[in-house]
Amino acid sequence: MADTHALPSMSHPIEDDTPPIPVETPDTGQSKFDLVLLSVRRLLHRGALANLANLIGRLHPADVARVIGHLATAQEKGTVFELVGEDTERGKVLSELDADSICEVLEERAPFDVAWLLRNVGADDVAYVLGRIEEDRAQEILTLMKAEDSQGIAHLLTYPKGTAGSIMTTEFFSLPEEITAQEAIQRLQQATKAETVFYIYATDHEGHLTGVLSLRELLTVAPTAPLKSFLTRDIIRVQVGTDQEEVAQNVANYNLLAIPVIDEEDRLAGIITVDDVIDVIQEEDTKDMLKMAGAAEEDNFMHKSSVHAIGNRLPWLFTNLLGSLASGVILWHFRLTIQEVVAVVTFIPVIAAMGGNVGLQSSTLIIRGLATGRVELSDLWTVLFREVRIGLLLGLICGTLLTVIGSVWQGGGFLGMVVGVSLISAFLVSTSMATITPLVLKRFKIDPAVAAGPFITTVNDITGITIYLSLATLMLDHLR
Repeated sequence: MADTHALPSMSHPIEDDTPPIPVETPDTGQSKFDLVLLSVRRLLHRGALANLANLIGRLHPADVARVIGHLATAQEKGTVFELVGEDTERGKVLSELDADSICEVLEERAPFDVAWLLRNVGADDVAYVLGRIEEDRAQEILTLMKAEDSQGIAHLLTYPKGTAGSIMTTEFFSLPEEITAQEAIQRLQQATKAETVFYIYATDHEGHLTGVLSLRELLTVAPTAPLKSFLTRDIIRVQVGTDQEEVAQNVANYNLLAIPVIDEEDRLAGIITVDDVIDVIQEEDTKDMLKMAGAAEEDNFMHKSSVHAIGNRLPWLFTNLLGSLASGVILWHFRLTIQEVVAVVTFIPVIAAMGGNVGLQSSTLIIRGLATGRVELSDLWTVLFREVRIGLLLGLICGTLLTVIGSVWQGGGFLGMVVGVSLISAFLVSTSMATITPLVLKRFKIDPAVAAGPFITTVNDITGITIYLSLATLMLDHLR
């Protein structure tokens, strides 16, 4: 049985010595977050705001934001947000919220109040919050902030969404390359505004990035040694306009904790830390999975209307609908063959499904390889031959099995042979198309994820049916 004393009380104020909520209860398998969310909903329903405030005060800002994101109404979200103790903590919660929740909790707040909440939040997080609300209101909030803060934030907002410039922070630590190690340590001790000092970046007198060193290197050299004498000059860097997915790949490939961002003139413009990169990876993976599933964008199924969800999904289903109609046209074209040998119909679903699925497997592997950098455009022929070999072997195994089944089931050796050869051919075509299409799209700078899911599956269904019925028509005299 679960330890019920670990749950917050529903009728009495929560005392400071309340045991922590367990990570998982043995009887239900509920996670810690499930229990917290259940408690929050019950307290909201009962109007026990004092108890709720006590519970919220024990949570990390990221957990509070997650709770708010799972609440059903704007009123509930606003209530929980207001119960966060200090304005500084509320600002942190705000920076962790999703776009819809940000709009809902700030809807009734005056611009001055929003500016006050964000006064101690990092510039990149402020830019994230303001980028999710109406542009006019965001500009009004910016005018109420300190001039030095608002200028940097307004600059971040000018970068297109999804670029390095839009996710970087301008609160970084850099030093002139001429100073000594001892002077660098002294300045480092006085640095209070830098977000995170993973690396020390050196610049020349014009602000150009010239080198980088780690804290360990700084502490192990002679105090009088100038920075420029032991800098690492070969720096992994990105431009402000670099796509955020490429930024994430660089951080992952080179095991970096932060990566510098330079402008068009090679001046150090900001840095992107690993915590922001993790958010990017999650966002990009979500986008790819949605595209592969045939959804234009993520819809919050907990709160968004059904009409909104229909608008996102219908275009892809419409594509699938056209493909299905094309399959119907093909069946009508081969109607005489089907009338002559009705047994042919038995294996149409098998050929279509198997061809589509093997193609989806290949395309998923290729698209994931392109996303992680394990597959490059130069690997086209190597990857193609590999997938074709795999398709051929899979086709031989499944085709042989289907040949035997067709011969025994329908009592005709020729029909079994037609089915088996068709399946082998469908596998070869399907794996080839599923491999080439994402690589070609990548070559023309089109997101290869759009080629997966409904598109490739539908095309391969049509191809498989066409191959099967064409071969059956050629062998019609032997199938009668």
